[in-house]
Amino acid sequence: MATIVLYSMNRSAQTTARLCFFPYSTRASIVDSRISFFHNTSVRRLTPLPGARWVPKATGARFMSNGTAGNTATGRTRRGALLVAGAVVGFVASASHFQRAEMATMIPKTEETKISEKCKKFMSPPCTDVKVLQQKKEEMCTRMEMLIMETQAEFCRALEEVDGGKFKVDKWERKEGGGGISCVLQDGKVFEKAGVNVSVVFGNLTEEAAKQMRSRGKVLKGKDGILPFCAMGVSSVIHPKNPHIPTVHFNYRYFEIEEEDGTKQWWFGGGTDLTPTYVNKEDGAHFHNSLKEACEKHHPKYYPDFKKWCDRYFYIRHRGETRGIGGIFFDDLDSPSQEEAFSFVRSCAQTVVPCYLPIVYKHLNDPFSPEEKDWQQVRRGRYVEFNLVYDRGVKFGLATPGSRIESILMSLPLTAKWEYMHEPPKGSQEADTLEVLRNPKEWV
Repeated sequence: MATIVLYSMNRSAQTTARLCFFPYSTRASIVDSRISFFHNTSVRRLTPLPGARWVPKATGARFMSNGTAGNTATGRTRRGALLVAGAVVGFVASASHFQRAEMATMIPKTEETKISEKCKKFMSPPCTDVKVLQQKKEEMCTRMEMLIMETQAEFCRALEEVDGGKFKVDKWERKEGGGGISCVLQDGKVFEKAGVNVSVVFGNLTEEAAKQMRSRGKVLKGKDGILPFCAMGVSSVIHPKNPHIPTVHFNYRYFEIEEEDGTKQWWFGGGTDLTPTYVNKEDGAHFHNSLKEACEKHHPKYYPDFKKWCDRYFYIRHRGETRGIGGIFFDDLDSPSQEEAFSFVRSCAQTVVPCYLPIVYKHLNDPFSPEEKDWQQVRRGRYVEFNLVYDRGVKFGLATPGSRIESILMSLPLTAKWEYMHEPPKGSQEADTLEVLRNPKEWV
């Protein structure tokens, strides 16, 4: 039975759980909040200490499950020692919970649990029949479908916990082959629009889709021009109401194409990126550091390379600015082996909750002005421009016969704004944000 604890890290065979606290000095307050994440049929709750809130592990003191306190960001201080001592007293009764704690990176492999039992915890029955999944449990298509279903369920339940609302679950089928599950929470208390989609589609690749892939260097040789394919992925975009809570997007996918000689080309793609209305350095550092740690479990160059790729990919060329502060992005990943590539994708997908939810809780009660809301609407307009003009997933979806338009355009916000010749005043927070978007920076 796995328990999800923020800021746990999977270190080879052991898990070190950390809770990070520091005293209030800002407007944000989550003293009355209880953070619950559902991984099994049971629920475990962690309540922050009075006067404390969740923060990135690079800030403040750290509480470790083995009872050893880490240094504070500014060195060992008397105040930090008292804080850690208080944390130990407050959580000694739950010490065994921390020792058993497993973060989202510790989701069990498909083979270790009966697929039928795991499917009961999803937002919906999977796209592929459970009996077929059980029969083909060793195949990559099955393992990836189980991963994206798990990712959808965990993220949706984490968002429901903070918002108080429930996702509408919409299962759909594609007559050409396959289908999907769209989970949407609209006009909630915290989220104006939150969508988490899963799709598993198959059929024959269209010439337009094949042309897109060949433009990226793919050599595709179909029999009589026919290229059977299977594609699956999980994709999410979250648009909060409060302009101080950033928008987040993630997508992780797998693609297989059968060529004329019966061999299969396969690759993975995906990424996670953050789009704040107002840039917050602490939020940016936490978000990027979470992704960096996931990447470094697999290759030291993954984070720096995929961070740069993300900045390039989410660049709005006609505006001369990035969509947000980036994260990681990769595509056509087909090495060093299928198993290792899948393991990397799994690590990234399981980092979504801990890299984003602490930021949501931190800014949950931040007040905002009508002017700040207007700026959020302008930035959302930029988000729409990128998605409709440049986004590969949108292009592929629109070029695939039988695609579900509602699910493809789920990423668009409920509201957005375009003002003629809009330019924020010099020296304003809006101008500072725009400067970062025009000149991407290093966050860790």
